[in-house]
Amino acid sequence: MNTVLSQFLIEVPTATVIWSALLVLALTGITILVARPERDQPAAATTAAAPASDAPPPVADLRRYAEEVAVAASGAARRARHHRVAWLAAHDALERAWQAYDEADTLARRFTGARALPSPRTPRTPAEYAGRERWLHQEAVAAHWRGELSVERLRDVFAHRDGWDPRRHPVEHEVMLARAVREDRRTAYRAAVGRERAAWRNAELAAEAARSLAAEAHAAAQRWRPSRVPLPRPATSATRPAPATRWHPARVG
Repeated sequence: MNTVLSQFLIEVPTATVIWSALLVLALTGITILVARPERDQPAAATTAAAPASDAPPPVADLRRYAEEVAVAASGAARRARHHRVAWLAAHDALERAWQAYDEADTLARRFTGARALPSPRTPRTPAEYAGRERWLHQEAVAAHWRGELSVERLRDVFAHRDGWDPRRHPVEHEVMLARAVREDRRTAYRAAVGRERAAWRNAELAAEAARSLAAEAHAAAQRWRPSRVPLPRPATSATRPAPATRWHPARVG
């Protein structure tokens, strides 16, 4: 009996110490868990703030963007009109160049059989050769001032290059001048074709840019206006408020 009682008295304090230690550890763990959310609060705040990035931008930003895009669309419309006017001018110049070439080609074709005819016989004297040279220079200069002969061709005439022999008969010179005018006008027509095509491409690109900016400006205006807070109506007013003025995209053309 004394053995059992002594063993009981020894083991009870030991168990009490063990349970006290376990209780202290449990209370410490609970304290740490309770204090942990305070340390993790910035992370939780960051997580909670993430969905806020999906919120719509402020009204002032929408209005500023709509105004900027509207100004850009207006400028693009002006540039498109400018390029269209330039293309119309290039198209008119192309028509004139074709008409001039057609006239020169018709005139040159009249001399197709001139080579089969013998040249008129004239006395081959220094005065005759001087007269032929003077006539050639005068006709070449007149053709140049009419815009029919280029400067390069006129230099060849005065330098007696590229077959321009002043000793030839004026009939041969007339045939050569007609063919030279046709060649120069063909070159001018081809250059006019290139300018007209370039002007057309520029006009198309400018028109497409103006249409895109006009659509974007219209969409920006629609995003901004629904977000505006309407003004309260006076309770004593019997008149209907005037409808809001709608923004229309600038017309291209």
